[in-house]
Amino acid sequence: MDSDGYRPNVGIILTNHASKLLWARRIGQNAWQFPQGGIHHDETPEQAMYRELEEEVGLGVEDVRIIGNTSGWLRYDLPSQMIRRERTPLYIGQKQVWFMLRLLSDDTRVRLDLSRKPEFDHWRWVDYWAPVAEVIQFKREVYTHALRELEPLLLREATATQPASPSS
Repeated sequence: MDSDGYRPNVGIILTNHASKLLWARRIGQNAWQFPQGGIHHDETPEQAMYRELEEEVGLGVEDVRIIGNTSGWLRYDLPSQMIRRERTPLYIGQKQVWFMLRLLSDDTRVRLDLSRKPEFDHWRWVDYWAPVAEVIQFKREVYTHALRELEPLLLREATATQPASPSS
């Protein structure tokens, strides 16, 4: 927790070969989001990202390639009814570094049931901007910012990996 009440966190945007994004439903809820999780005191954001990736969707370092990450922290505040005022220190929101990853393995490697306490019970591939309309309201601005900042990296990679057209 930082001195302003924000918990350090990583967000994970996982893309497939068609530039669709992995979108996961929180267990027992009709709430969809990208995988995300806290950064432990002894971890870098990248280490936390790989740990969360394995815990939440069952993928390891060999299954993905990092395309890029946001240049700084993106913050969101929790709605006032979600703030636990009895907690010390007071936790008012999250500050996140977002990573964009390319799935290298087959998507059958995605497993939501490998953790002792799974976060998600279903996942699907969605179009790039669909999460902004579907995510809970208080996370929309951060999702928009992360997707906007990382989109050029995905477009650059997609262009670089397209086969050359045959010359006549």
